[in-house]
Order: sequence, then structure tokens, then C-alpha cells
Amino acid sequence: MLVAVRTSAEQTATDSLHAVVRARPAWRRIPLAPYLYILPALTMLVVWVYTPLAETFQLSFFRWNLIPTQPKVPVGTSNYVEVVALPELHRALVNTGIYIGALLVFSLLLPLLIALVSRRVNGRARTAYQALIFVPFLVTPVATSAVWRWMFDPAGGAITALAHHLGFELGNVFRSPSMAIWAVVAIVGWQMLGFGVLVVSAGLAGISPDYAAAAALDGARDRTILRRITLPLLSPTLTFLGLMTILLGAQWTYPVIDILTQGGPSDSTTNIYYLLYEFGFRTFDAGAAGAAGMLFFLAFGVIALIFVELSERLSFHDN
Repeated sequence: MLVAVRTSAEQTATDSLHAVVRARPAWRRIPLAPYLYILPALTMLVVWVYTPLAETFQLSFFRWNLIPTQPKVPVGTSNYVEVVALPELHRALVNTGIYIGALLVFSLLLPLLIALVSRRVNGRARTAYQALIFVPFLVTPVATSAVWRWMFDPAGGAITALAHHLGFELGNVFRSPSMAIWAVVAIVGWQMLGFGVLVVSAGLAGISPDYAAAAALDGARDRTILRRITLPLLSPTLTFLGLMTILLGAQWTYPVIDILTQGGPSDSTTNIYYLLYEFGFRTFDAGAAGAAGMLFFLAFGVIALIFVELSERLSFHDN
């Protein structure tokens, strides 16, 4: 009898609690704690990303020279038409494609090879080996550019002297229309190589060695294990590095271009980010800079969406 009374009382209390919860407004039933945790990050995202993006979109429909006392003249979509027709934009897009394609070698192919080779190194030697490769990533672009400018100096730089000893005359690499862009690629690729090696090494460390051991017991060779087991399990990491290179490759090259070549000679090293800088802060054409920025934003947004969708379909995950 006592158990029945207690059960009835507990059921009554539970029903009363449910009735109180149902009586609350819908917005009060939403747990607020998780949203409060991410509120600072969302606030910074709105202030530093989405607000400038909205202002850039607004400026793209005006003609303005960035002087506060000068009025903004509405011009409709003429900024977009003028920017698309510029030969400088076409050259910058081609150069951006070259940068991205060349940097994929330094962010995907070489890091994969180095990470696979470094797996054969054991103990502290592996840590030291990976640390030496990662150190260039920690050097600031300004210091990196200064060192490489000295190494490529036509009047006795280390690389220039070595090339002369081997029978090649490099001349002034950063003033050569055919060589300047590849010098920028070499500098940025050397600096970003360590980041790629670190990410690939972390991906390899997350793969259980039991798979390779089981395949070896079944008679699989090292090449087969690499092609059928290691690379598929590493595909999410490689996809991430590929996406990072496509979206940020031109941004990585910007400081080196600004310090060493200023987009020259003859726009041979200009990319889309440096072109935006020239529109905004050299010609003081805020409208053209805004229009170009919005076009690049939409283009990279579409590329990111396509790449993310492909990564979900092509990546193999170890569940």
C-alpha cells in the first residue's frame, strides 16, 4: 500500500512538472547555456567579418575616393562591369591559378612524401627531423622575404653564386617577368612546407597500425598497404590541405609579393589580393575594390561549397 501511494505521488509530481514545462513559452524551453558559450565568438565574427562584408557590398555600388569629405556617388553596377573588363584582373586570375597549382605541390605532394619517409625515423630523431622542417613556418613573412632577397641578390647572393658556379646566370630574379613568379612560389612553398608536413604527420598518427599489420599478415606489400589503406584513411587530411591551399594560396603569397616585387615586373606576380590592395590604397577607388572583393568572395564561396561537397563524397573515414 505504501509503495502504491508513493508511486502515485511521484507520478503526480512528474505530471505537474510536465504541465509546468508545457505552460512555458516556446522560447523559454530552448537551453541558453550553449548559445552563451559561443556568443563571444559570434560577436567577433559579426563585428570583424560580416559587418565589413556588408559595407564592402554597399561600397561596390558607389564611386568614392576614400576621402571622408567627398560624397559617395551612386553608379549602380558599373563598378562590376569595369572590373570584369580590366586586363589586370585577367592577369591576376591567371597568376592566382599558377600560385594555387604550384603551392599544391608544397602543401600536398611534398608533405605526404616527407611524412611517409619520416615514419621510418624512430625516437627523438623523428621529432627533431619534423621540427627542422616546421621551423620555416614560424618565421614571419617580412623576415623570410629579407633573407631570400639577400640569397637571390645578383651581386653575390648565395643562390645566385651557386647558380653561377653551376653554369647558370640568374640575374635579378625579382625583376625578371619569367622568373619572379616562380621565386615567389619557391619562397612561400618553402615556408608552408612545414605546416603541410605537420598536418599530414598528425593524420598518419591517427591511423591505427593494426590495419597495416593485418594486411601484411595477409601478404599485402608496402605499396598495396599505402594505396589501399593508408591513403584512403588519410583522405580527410589531404582534402583539408587541398581546400586550405585553394582558398588561402593567394593570401599566403600576398606579403611576399608586397615586399619583394610589388606585383611586378609588368604585373607578372600580381594576384587577386594584391590587385584588391592596388584598387583600394593606390588608386583610391573604393567602388572598384568593393566590386572586385565581392566577386572574389562569391567565386571562392562557390569553390568552397563544391570542394566541401566533394570531400564528403570522396573522403574515407575510419569509423
